[in-house]
Order: sequence, then C-alpha cells, then structure tokens
Amino acid sequence: MSEPDSTTPAARFTLDSAFAVGSVNPRLYGSFVEHMGRCVYTGLYEPGHPAADADGLRQDVLALVRELGVTTVRYPGGNFVSGYRWEDSVGPREERPTRLDLAWKSTETNEFGLGEFVDFCGKTGMEPMMAVNLGTRGVEDAVRLLEYSNHPGGTELSDRRAAHGDKEPYGIRMWCLGNEMDGPWQTGHKTPEEYGRLAAETARAMRQVDPGLELVACGSSSSSMPTFASWESTVLQATYDLVDYVSLHAYYEEIDGDRDSFLASAVDMEHFIESVVATCDHVRARLKAKKHINLSFDEWNVWYQKRPNPHAVEEWQQAPRLLEDVYTVTDAVVFGSLLIALLRHADRVTSASLAQLVNVIAPIMTEPGGPAWRQTTFYPFAQASAYGRGTVLRVEVDSPTYPTARFGDVPLLHATAVTDDETGDITVFAVNRSQTDALPLEIDLRGVDARAVVEHLVLADSDPEATNTADRPDRVTPHAATGTTLTDGVLHAELEPLSWNMIRLTHQQN
Repeated sequence: MSEPDSTTPAARFTLDSAFAVGSVNPRLYGSFVEHMGRCVYTGLYEPGHPAADADGLRQDVLALVRELGVTTVRYPGGNFVSGYRWEDSVGPREERPTRLDLAWKSTETNEFGLGEFVDFCGKTGMEPMMAVNLGTRGVEDAVRLLEYSNHPGGTELSDRRAAHGDKEPYGIRMWCLGNEMDGPWQTGHKTPEEYGRLAAETARAMRQVDPGLELVACGSSSSSMPTFASWESTVLQATYDLVDYVSLHAYYEEIDGDRDSFLASAVDMEHFIESVVATCDHVRARLKAKKHINLSFDEWNVWYQKRPNPHAVEEWQQAPRLLEDVYTVTDAVVFGSLLIALLRHADRVTSASLAQLVNVIAPIMTEPGGPAWRQTTFYPFAQASAYGRGTVLRVEVDSPTYPTARFGDVPLLHATAVTDDETGDITVFAVNRSQTDALPLEIDLRGVDARAVVEHLVLADSDPEATNTADRPDRVTPHAATGTTLTDGVLHAELEPLSWNMIRLTHQQN
C-alpha cells in the first residue's frame, strides 16, 4: 500500500438512510452476448473443448459467468441483429443455413441459436433480453419471433418450438426494438421519424400478443451523435405510451495519452444519463403523460476503438478475433467508476448491459481448447453485483479536485453507497482517480446504523499497466487494505492511488 501524501486533504461525505436515490434493480448487472468475434464461438460455446458439456457450452466459462453475478443478458446484438434471421437459428443444427453477417463482415453458421441461448441463460440463472430486427425486417418478424418464443402452444410457430425440443415457452419478458437505428453504419439505418413509426407499430403488435412485455426503444448510440436528444424526443413522441425504456450506449478509452481525462470518464456518463432523463421528462410533460420512461444502459464499457487490431482478420472469416481488448488496472478503475455512475442513477437506470460477456471487450477471456480467465474488469463488476443490492444512498462528496483537459476540475473521489434492505449492512464503492497520491477518506455515518468494518478490498497495483493473461491469470486481484477504522461514527480509510475500493460495513458489533 502506498504511503499517503500528507499534503492531500481528505475527501469526505455523510451517509444518511433518510436520503436515498432509489432501489437497485437487479437488471443493472446485465451483460451482452452478440454474434461477433469470439464471444459465442470458442467463447461460451465450444463443442469438443475438454470443459464443454453435452450441449457444447464451456463449463469453465459458465462458472465464471455465475461468479461474475450477471443477472440478464442481451442477445443477439448489437449491429448483428439488424440482419438477423431468427428462423436460421432454430431447428436441427445440420439443417441451419450459413449466412454472411454484414455487420462484422463475418460468416455465421447459426450452430448456436435461439434455443441454445435460452439454455445458456437457464444454466447460469440469467434472464434473457431479446432484440428484434428492425433493420432489414419489421413488425411481422417481431411478432413471429415472439410467438415462437413465448406462446404456450397450439399454433404453427409455438408447435414448431415444441418440435425443436422446447415444449415450454421461453417466457422472455424484455425486448429491444432494434439496435442503434440512429447510426449510419447500421443495416437498415432510419431517420428518427421512420424509426419512431416502426418502433411504435412493432410495439403495438407485440403487445397484442402479450400486453405485459417490457419494451426498449432505441435511443442515441452515443451522446456525440449529431442527432442526440432530438432523436430521443422524436422517437418518444411516437412511442411514449408503448415502451418502458429508452436505450443508451457509451464506450470510453484513453485518447492521446490523456489519462487524467480518461479517469474522469464517468463525468461524461453521468451527464449523458441526466440529459436523457431530462429529455424523457420533457416529452412526458409535453404529452401530459403519467408514467416515467426508465433508462436501459444496454451497452457500456471501456473499448479501445482507435487501436489497430493486433490479430490478422480476413473478411467473411468464422469467429475472427475482434475487439479482444486486454484490460489494465487503469481500465478497471475507470470501469469501476462507470459502475458507480450507474448506481448513482439507480432511480432511472433500471437496466444495463455490460458489452460484452466473453472475449469481445469482455471481463472473461478464453483460448480455443485452452483456459478461461478473469480480466481486471471482472472484479469491480462481481463485487458490485454481489454487494450492490438494495437501496442506493445519496452521496455528495467534498473532495479535492484535479484538472482535466476534457472535463475541467474533477473530484479525486468518485463514490456511492448501497444499503442491504434485509440485513442493513452498507457497502461503499469508491475510486481514487489520483495517479500518484493516496487519498484520505472520511465517511460520517451519523445517519446510518454502521458499527464495524467487515472488509475493505482494493484493486490497485504498483504498475498501472498490469493485466491478467492466460499465462498469468491472477497477476491482478483484489487485496485487503490496512488501517481502515470506524471510530465514534466516522470511518477513516486511505485509498491507494489509482484504485477501486469496496468497503463493507455492518451494524453488528465485533
């Protein structure tokens, strides 16, 4: 542990159970599986692997997914969904056609399809979250997919599902109405007026089959899009009474060596969330509607889009090595800060999907025929999913700041706190953005019943570029902090430089 810099003033905040943000929806800890790169093939699905089960799913990967604590998984895309023909992915594998995937210039065998996906969800205890193709298809296709998936039986499509081996309906409750339809890169890209009309008609038809579905309208693919906010406004004007969520997507990376700004990425994420909330509520006021639209942040992560691919990839290759970013300790700290941003807005962000789950900008990596291991980003997610359940308390930090080129002066401390509604225990998640100095932290606990520190775990390393690899899968793991105390209702801790921290408190006396 680094020695604190005596010149660094302490960061402080007060916790009070009377001041809450809202309850954490378990769907906040969702992820994303797209037919892209090696996410599916040689990722979670690899028949013939020593760890594969009878259905071809890698049991070593399944164990890591369970440990990660993923609650929902969005499927099958992503850009892939805008050319997706769901009928290709059902029935006997030997009869499924091989297709060109226009989104990623790959060849899709459809060996892993809809039934295999639902089986994967069942084996890991995850809720499926399905996307429909509103790029090259539309209303009829969405309704047919819904009937195949969810109708109990007695119709051509539900009976086809039963004939394919799944007599019981899948019961998929949450559906995405397309993906990133604002993006010119998207197959079937549409204007906001075109998409709003199509999404509304699709939602209306799907609700005729099942009024209780939860539907997600496409928001902007990033806050930097020239149509941002006007897109949401136009789309929600057409769909407000028919949908429950609007989506957000955001990825962050270190650009031109500006690490200070990279460490402050959550400043942008929180502004993005607050801007979409404001837009949703503006449409609500204009329509004089009663309900609130919630946010589905169904793509988020650190993603180095500007780096060249180190792997040789040919067009129309099967399962090429795409987007296999190797994450450092620095990336994990930013990643943890993004998790904190989501929790700080848990009243409106009630669903989120880490993109993606295996190999493709993922917390879990594999080698074909070889091992599976945890990336550095695995640990903040697993800790948040395990202990970030309950009610988020409002945290207003008084923190020293540091200058950034992109966001101005930014607090060194980024933090949130969650109280377990059943046990009353409290978990604090905190990031020290300083690259060089430890940060003294004081938490006034006068408004909560916390009497002892259960543990203080830290993800940090003397080498900010440290990574986990197949050869050294445990190079970076959380370690216990020292010197964290709770005296007279005040917690005192030292946050190591460039660190993600989880501090668990209990009302039980030691």
